[in-house]
This record gives sequence, C-alpha cells and structure tokens, in this order.
Amino acid sequence: MTEPTKSRAVVLLSGGMDSTVCAALAARDHAVAAVHVSYGQRTEERERQSFLAICRRLNILDQLMVRNEALSIIGGSALTDEAFAVPDSDALHALPGPKVPGHGVPVTYVPFRNAHFLAVAVSWAEVLGADKVYIGAVEQDSSGYPDCRPAYYEAFNQVVRAGTKEGRIEIVTPLIAMRKSQIVQLGLELGAPFDLTWSCYRREDLACGTCDSCGLRLRAFEAAGVKDPIAYVEAAR
Repeated sequence: MTEPTKSRAVVLLSGGMDSTVCAALAARDHAVAAVHVSYGQRTEERERQSFLAICRRLNILDQLMVRNEALSIIGGSALTDEAFAVPDSDALHALPGPKVPGHGVPVTYVPFRNAHFLAVAVSWAEVLGADKVYIGAVEQDSSGYPDCRPAYYEAFNQVVRAGTKEGRIEIVTPLIAMRKSQIVQLGLELGAPFDLTWSCYRREDLACGTCDSCGLRLRAFEAAGVKDPIAYVEAAR
C-alpha cells in the first residue's frame, strides 16, 4: 500500500540545539526544506557547517542558505558588533544574564532578527507550496529575547495571513513553552543529531562553555541527565 504524500514544510535551521530538535520534529511529520541565514555573527562559518551536517544526517535534501547583510551593518548586538563583548553567562548560576543597559534585554539580542529569518522562510514556503514554517523559538529557559515570545508569533502569523497570496502559511513554534531539559529529552526521542549542533556565541573550534548560550545548553543536558556530546574548552568544564 502506497504511503500518503507528506505535506511540505520549511524549517529555520541555525545549527543550534533548539532548531535541530525542531528540524527533527518537522522531518518526522513533513517533507522538509531547511533554510539557514548567515548574518555576520561571530560563529557564522561554524553554524553553516552544522547546518549542512544536520541536513545530511536528517536526510533534508532541499536546502537554502542565505546571507543577510543588514543585521551586521546595523549592529547593536554582541553577536554581530565588535563594540560589544560577549559576556560570561550567569545562567550557570541560575541568575539572569547580562542586559543591555536600560532595556532589560541581553546584549546578545540581535535587533528584530527573527523577523528577517521568518521573512525568508515564508517567502520560500510560498514558492514551494509549503503550509508550515517551523522555528525553534523558546521562551522558557531562554535569554529573554523579545522575539521568542508567543505573542510575537501570534502577531507574525497575522502578518503572514494578510501578506501572502493564499494566506494559509502558518508559523509553528513547537518548542516555545518547553524547558531546555525537555527539549533535550525530546531530541533524544527523535534521534536529533546533538553531536553536530553548535550553540557557542564565541568560538568556532571548541565551545567556550561560559557564554550565555553554552551555559543554558550545559544546564539543559545536566538537568536531562545526559552528557552533552560536543567538545568544550577544558577550562570551562
């Protein structure tokens, strides 16, 4: 008996832990196309390598790699602007991370970044005839970025409905209410290739283990009771 054809979906795949679990989830249920956006971030080459390796492991053949010049030119973030240092993480001690003075948002926040990413993914979804766009945004256990909140995606879905030809594309955020440790557990169940992922904000050879993203990741694996399979700088362990 012939299996029914899976519906198409586009997934935003940075190469990080959350986006990889999201991609594995999407690939389970859909015929997936993966999009990766480089935007002048400090670890863009390493993230691109992870994207390609993860696509191979998950057998995602339709791939789109895009470069966004605007975000690095605009700056204002420690990820794209050398004027800001990537701070050490207080997440390792269960305290709020470093903030942009006067704004209550971490200096690693890239201004309105996810809107840029979603615009590319929705445009490609229209061309491919995909009904869904997956993004691995997480609100709990995250760094407090404003474009990782449910209200943001509710509003963006209204924009997509109003601004696309048929208005049927839906942005899906399956991880948004999960704790990081739950995401690790889900990834293990799905066979997500954590060994190929990259989360570090600072380095491209070995993960630093001390930036906010590394801190959140290390705590997640510890809480899930499993060892993180990527390599860290020895001094950070």
